[in-house]
Amino acid sequence: MDVEAFNELDDILDDLRSRYDETPQWEFCEGFMAALVCCRRRIEPAEYLPELLGIGGADDGEEQGSFASDAQRERFIALWSQRMAEVTAALDADVTALDDDLCYQPEVMDVRGMAAELPAEEREAMGDEELPAFAQVWALGFMFAVETWPEEWAPPRDKEAAELLDVSLQAIVGMTEDDEGKPTISPLGDDGPPSVSLGRLNYFGEAIWAVYDLREVWRSLGPRVEQVFKANTPGRNDPCYCGSGKKYKKCHGAG
Repeated sequence: MDVEAFNELDDILDDLRSRYDETPQWEFCEGFMAALVCCRRRIEPAEYLPELLGIGGADDGEEQGSFASDAQRERFIALWSQRMAEVTAALDADVTALDDDLCYQPEVMDVRGMAAELPAEEREAMGDEELPAFAQVWALGFMFAVETWPEEWAPPRDKEAAELLDVSLQAIVGMTEDDEGKPTISPLGDDGPPSVSLGRLNYFGEAIWAVYDLREVWRSLGPRVEQVFKANTPGRNDPCYCGSGKKYKKCHGAG
């Protein structure tokens, strides 16, 4: 996707936010999408859009938002589907380095770096506003999807797969925390002010590989298989389960 397409997505989210102020920023959506791609079960838009965007009804009596029109919804779905196809292709690609052109590269913002580049008056006007760390919002979006469908992320029976699942999720959970290291790097450009610690950047790389591992875990195991339990059938001379007092063979077992 090009810059114009991402800007269009941002514009739609801004419009949705005018009707539902809890509509997330795109970086959160990007993380949420990555989790959907990695999820054990394919989750359809009709199921995940209300969870992500707060559309399609009310929750606990609170009015929620909606798309401005069918055309806006269709355009959002088209752009979303395009980006999801890109993320899926990247996570299915055989890559060995993060700087590979085929590698998954989340659309994340360096909010602290952007704030540092503002004129002094504008920075002062922000006061003590807490700004998210690099890729923190992306990780929060990923974990929101995991927490929304916990049954799809339950540890599998295979011990090695379960261990890989846990380690990978912990790598992403770590990115939901603040960056408390000394800022020494500008992650999105060499000429920007230092806004990210070296440790944070390394953890981000580990989180990307964790996403690859999560994708592979569920692809290798396949969808969950629901276990069906068959009720025990009474013996022919046992009392019928309906409580009639008759033997099963002369009641529900007849014929």
